[in-house]
Amino acid sequence: MGDMKRIGVLTGGGDCPGLNAVIRAVVKTATHKLGFSVCGFLDGFHGLIDGRARPLGYDDVANILTRGGTILGMSRREHYFRIGEREKGVRDRTRDAVRVFRRMRLKALVCIGGEGTLTAANHLAGAGLPVIGVPKTIDNDVRMTEQTFGFDSACAVATEAVDRLHTTADSHHRVMVLEVMGRTAGWLALSAGMAGGGDVILIPEIPFHWTALCAALRARVRKGRRFSIVVAAEGARPTGEGATYVSKPGAGKAVRLGGIGTRVARELERRTGLECRETILGYLQRGGSPTHLDRLLATRYGHGAVLLAVAGRFGRMVCLAGGKIDSVPLADVAGAARTVPPDSPLLAAARAVGTSFGDTARFGKNPRFQRISS
Repeated sequence: MGDMKRIGVLTGGGDCPGLNAVIRAVVKTATHKLGFSVCGFLDGFHGLIDGRARPLGYDDVANILTRGGTILGMSRREHYFRIGEREKGVRDRTRDAVRVFRRMRLKALVCIGGEGTLTAANHLAGAGLPVIGVPKTIDNDVRMTEQTFGFDSACAVATEAVDRLHTTADSHHRVMVLEVMGRTAGWLALSAGMAGGGDVILIPEIPFHWTALCAALRARVRKGRRFSIVVAAEGARPTGEGATYVSKPGAGKAVRLGGIGTRVARELERRTGLECRETILGYLQRGGSPTHLDRLLATRYGHGAVLLAVAGRFGRMVCLAGGKIDSVPLADVAGAARTVPPDSPLLAAARAVGTSFGDTARFGKNPRFQRISS
């Protein structure tokens, strides 16, 4: 294995800005500095199990640094690997993946993706493949790293959306509800909501009370504020209820959340009498060119992944720790998401400037609120 000088790379999960920047960094570091060759598997794990790949040389990655999406294509791992109870009805293609990898005589496989992709990467590492993970997701919910690439770009789009909604909300004296991505983690809603000056932020980690949410909007009206902005993560939910689904998970299918923005707008209008409108940002958050911060981070991650491969440090994920590129075991990353902790400095700062999260925290033990909400 040590004499093999070829690295495989794939992109899994959902697309996001910065994927091509990682691919570029992997190829240029491997070929320009170390004399390795690189091949890219097409359509993520699908290409790996079917043996569909293309060589990637210096010219193949020219001018892709600023390009969104991925030149290799994507696929989600739920269709190919049976990992625990989650993929019970899925045909397990692990042996196919191992067979293709060995036939191509690769030294390492670099898997670029979020929690699902990294869980699959850890699964393949357990099957004996020398795997290295690179953390990607606009949700910023990968454990053991300070930030994933793709997050800054998505946050910039969501923040601009909040900025633009302000002018319409102010002109028409409305409540504008913006739904952004974030299934189990509220980093995107929290960051964009704070950066855009949102008045209410709803995240999965803090179930909201309808009464508290309405009270926050009425309080703004009493102060002479003629509009309000609500930023809601798609996984936000009322206390005692589940999330709102577009479609629920099934065998080989990923869950699709969505609709909380519409529900919140309609419920707020019914309960408060205020005119409400919703905007669902959707896939706009994933598209387009990466920000300069994501280009830098993605390049550093790609470079770090190749260095791990050359050093033979497999079964690990490159990460950002204290502003520096480091690595952690894939086993410590797989199977769980990084959520906003209750003691997050971001939460504290948001509450300090008057942002409501639709919970009871700002009311404390106010008996009036307790009577209303009981």
